[in-house]
Amino acid sequence: MNTLFDLTGKTAIVTGASTGLGAGMALALAEAGADIVLVSRNGSAGTKKEIEKKGRNTLDVVADLSATSQIHMIVEKTLLEFGKIDILINNAGIIRRTPAIDFSEKDWDEVMAVNAKTVFFLAQAAAKDMMKRKDGKIINISSLLAFQGGILVPSYAASKGAVAQITKALANEWAQHGINVNAIAPGYMATNNTRPLQDDPARSKAILDRIPAGRWGKPDDLKGTVVFLASAASDYVNGHVLVVDGGWLAR
Repeated sequence: MNTLFDLTGKTAIVTGASTGLGAGMALALAEAGADIVLVSRNGSAGTKKEIEKKGRNTLDVVADLSATSQIHMIVEKTLLEFGKIDILINNAGIIRRTPAIDFSEKDWDEVMAVNAKTVFFLAQAAAKDMMKRKDGKIINISSLLAFQGGILVPSYAASKGAVAQITKALANEWAQHGINVNAIAPGYMATNNTRPLQDDPARSKAILDRIPAGRWGKPDDLKGTVVFLASAASDYVNGHVLVVDGGWLAR
């Protein structure tokens, strides 16, 4: 059974890898045996150090994912260092909190560029290498807001809905090439993006009151999920959005 989840010899790109969910998933893949390419806006020195303690190789790539022009650089550096791309985790994302009536075009475009446009084009670039071997795993990070509208985050909700649909569309085309494309939809996780909600006593209580598990999620809560979707254990899972939310949607 252990061999199903073994990622030894695999190379994984993880975007948004400096903190939070990205860092947690990068560590999980490394613990399962993968070498990791860490992509972030300001570098992922802390994550890199933790992964190297586990005896895995890493490459720290600084990139601005609001510009699709950075995608070629990320892929080129990965191939030069490791020779192949086996796993892509499209995790990087940004959020803007403003009432819909006041939401600016600038905030809309910036969120959609990072959260949806780059997800598609980085997946496309990675898939071109994966298709050479007819093998690959692409995991996009969506959100509960692929299913719900949220409050004060119209572009974020739209972008995460787009991620879910991009995942399904790519799975339809690329399964025949040996590439599994799936998504994870985390619930309310204790990360920098949700800090305003955590710091608002009334909002935090309302959230916790609805979660059957009774707590905010942690980066560690995605470890098993991401290793499953990145490994041979999920070879017949295609176009699925796997919710990890402590039971929020079941409520």
